Amino acid sequence: MRRLLAAARRYPLVGLAVLVGVVGLVLLAADLEPIARWGVSLFAIGVAVKEGVGMVRSLLSGQFGLDVLAIMAIVSTVVVGEYWASLVIVIMLAGGEALEDVAAGRAQRELRSLLGKVPQQAHRLSAEGDVEDVAVDEVSPGDRLLVRPSEVVPVDGELASAAATFDESSLTGESMPVERQRGDAVLSGSLAGADAVEIVATARAADSQYQRIVALVQEASQSRAPIVRLADRYALPFTIVSLVIAGVAWALSGDPVRFAEVLVVATPCPLLIAAPVAFMGGMSSAAKHGIVVKNAAALEKLARTRTVAFDKTGTLTQGHPQVVAVHSADGLGEDDLLRLVGSAERYSSHVLAAALVQAATDRGLALGSSEDAREVATHGVTATVDGLAVVVGKPAFVAEHAAGVERRELPSGESAVYVAVDGRFAGTVVLRDEVRADAEATLRVLGELGIPRILMVTGDVEATARPIAAGLGIDELHAECLPEDKVRIVRELQPRPVVMVGDGVNDAPVLAVSDVGIAMGARGSTAASESADVVIMLDDVARVARAVSIGQRTVRVALQSIWMGIIISVGLMLVAAVGLLPAIAGAALQEVVDLVAILGALRAVRAGEARLPGLEPAGRTRTGPASEDARPVEEPSRGREPGISSR
Repeated sequence: MRRLLAAARRYPLVGLAVLVGVVGLVLLAADLEPIARWGVSLFAIGVAVKEGVGMVRSLLSGQFGLDVLAIMAIVSTVVVGEYWASLVIVIMLAGGEALEDVAAGRAQRELRSLLGKVPQQAHRLSAEGDVEDVAVDEVSPGDRLLVRPSEVVPVDGELASAAATFDESSLTGESMPVERQRGDAVLSGSLAGADAVEIVATARAADSQYQRIVALVQEASQSRAPIVRLADRYALPFTIVSLVIAGVAWALSGDPVRFAEVLVVATPCPLLIAAPVAFMGGMSSAAKHGIVVKNAAALEKLARTRTVAFDKTGTLTQGHPQVVAVHSADGLGEDDLLRLVGSAERYSSHVLAAALVQAATDRGLALGSSEDAREVATHGVTATVDGLAVVVGKPAFVAEHAAGVERRELPSGESAVYVAVDGRFAGTVVLRDEVRADAEATLRVLGELGIPRILMVTGDVEATARPIAAGLGIDELHAECLPEDKVRIVRELQPRPVVMVGDGVNDAPVLAVSDVGIAMGARGSTAASESADVVIMLDDVARVARAVSIGQRTVRVALQSIWMGIIISVGLMLVAAVGLLPAIAGAALQEVVDLVAILGALRAVRAGEARLPGLEPAGRTRTGPASEDARPVEEPSRGREPGISSR
């Protein structure tokens, strides 16, 4: 009874319609049929007027919906005396909202699963080994935490125990547990195995991977408006066909009841329900596989994608540059050059700077104090180190501060930063950033999914970017692009829709202006994730192809469900047109059509399970430690675009 009352409060029109029906039946039993007829009819007409007001508002805003058929069905059944059929139609319309909510709840299962696992507490260990339960928001980087068996890891951290296994399915969608060793990254949202483990926090709760996913999922789950547009495309043709069949049936039979009987089974609930349920299911499936689609419109555009543009560094390459050679000039030793470079770059937020500082540290070089350090976005840095004016960056930038800059020929995959000291060219530091292992397969799968144009748009110099593009089979390259160049190029691209894939701060503008912006959010900038329509929460470029595949399969399921509803409805209309389907029976059969459409649309919850040849099947994972390419990593500090492409 409580559940019935709760349902009535949540869906008052359904409850009121049922109440009117019960009262009508009581009046019939009391031999008060005229009162029952007038009561039910007036209630139905009232609902029709209410729906009509909404229809007029939609028409005034330039949108033609399917409400007109339902309104005409209610009015026509009342006029011809089929008032019980009109009540069934009202219940069907009001119940359609309830059915949609139930189906959407099933489709949102993965989204709700994410939201329901947000950790609230953490077990913090003191220096003496005592355990203190604290709110997860109170955890700071460096805190030592105890994670008990089968508990959710509260914040990102490093494993302090010797070894452990974790279930990362909430983050990756991959079912097999993964092994971690001491010092490995452990992500918030992971589920600990059978043993208690200790971790050292590396981020606050708000900055941790799982909380970022949850925040994006909450944003995504609030997107509803664009989903109905798919069904609205069929509104006018379906309305015309329905009215033609109803009119012909009336004309040939001479009986206006036939008109009403046809319109009863023409009510468009399957069209209204199928698309929202399918799109919610697709978004849920994407979230299960570490892909957060912020709105349904983006999912539909992914399905129609014709052009994909990729950034290079951190997107098609691993984004882990390593120093492979130091070439000094002007009498400087290699260690002296690297020490000055590391000192100038130590306060930079750029991933390239991190690689240079790390290389100096690995050699045991003592970094000097850096004064007046200044970053010039996409070009380099200037600083005063131990009284020396040091300039590090692209060759053209360094040439503005020193004469005699010598460009170095580099093999594929390598890039160089150029250095000047006190106005004289001092040498180069060469770095290598490997192409992702699955980048080539990703591009091939995108082509197989029907995308005819794939290009690279990068801030890196052409000499470095060209061999990488050629190795991946990309014929079209735009190199040495500033952020405004990327925006201009993407705006001019054809055919559309255009997808842009990037990860850095400098990619945020172009992600915002593209038809669909996809951010590599695992270690890319927050600015990129916020401006993108789709965020891949794993350091895995193959998820780009997975996202396109999910979009295509979701739209396919939605269209199939819509057409299934249309075909069944037209069939029922033809049966009603020849007088074989009474109005009240037709109204009841429409509920069956609704259920068929919903069940068909729910197939979209498996949209991410499709096998993409050449890429690892969804829902599978390797045992043992995850590779760097297969898991999220800590987000770097922001400044310039992460990757060599900035210089």
